[in-house]
Amino acid sequence: MTSIRERMERMSIGKRIRMERIVDRKSGRSVIVPMDHGVTSGPIYGLTDMKRAVNAVAEGGANAVLVHKGIVIAGHRGYGKDIGLIIHLSASTSLGPDPLNKVIVATVEEAIRLGADAVSLHVNVGAENEAEMLETLGATAMVCEDWGMPLLAMMYPRGKKVKSEHDPELVKHVARVGAELGADIIKTNYTGDPDSFKDVILSCPVPVIIAGGPKANTDAEVLKMVEDAIAAGASGLSIGRNVFQHKNPTVMTVALSKIVHEGISAKEAMEML
Repeated sequence: MTSIRERMERMSIGKRIRMERIVDRKSGRSVIVPMDHGVTSGPIYGLTDMKRAVNAVAEGGANAVLVHKGIVIAGHRGYGKDIGLIIHLSASTSLGPDPLNKVIVATVEEAIRLGADAVSLHVNVGAENEAEMLETLGATAMVCEDWGMPLLAMMYPRGKKVKSEHDPELVKHVARVGAELGADIIKTNYTGDPDSFKDVILSCPVPVIIAGGPKANTDAEVLKMVEDAIAAGASGLSIGRNVFQHKNPTVMTVALSKIVHEGISAKEAMEML
């Protein structure tokens, strides 16, 4: 099991300085709110006004937001409270012939020029173009090493052979793939229970954070998932729709942050909502 703090100790000074911008100093964990959905699904509810969306989670104590480069270029950084910036380098749309086919749409050098604290890539292990995505991940990891840029890899089991994206063995496999190819942090699906997710974390030599997935039916469901993941050893979360589509994104961010950074229970967090 490797924490973010332990990973940072082995990083180059450039990576370490940037990581400090997206990680809580006390807990050594991170609360990230991805807002890259505009490419995949369009301007969905919660992301029609990006300035408002970013401000809401920044006020709630999120450590970073994850966006595509155009949002930064358009001026959606620097509003209100300061917050870490992760630029997503790959994309696909739900309208394309194969939405699982993630291609490169930005470079590490572009992210550096835009002031990013980290970059991210999405890899669908099991998809028809898995080979190209793995090649991209490996190459990008080397560029990140050269520039001292932290790399977050979104690793998901998705494709014809995948019956369940939450299968512990598959999640364990894809997390290990991301680590083996050079990612500094792995984002992947929660497996459904602390015991099986602990196995994922123990078999991955770099920190693991959980994805949020589709909009959940209840807040309690999301909070409990985060509580259990942290108990299993997760280094934080990267949850989008269950935060920015919440009726009060700021308060939801506060609740999640207190579970991740202060160790309060899901029940206590629910009372805040």
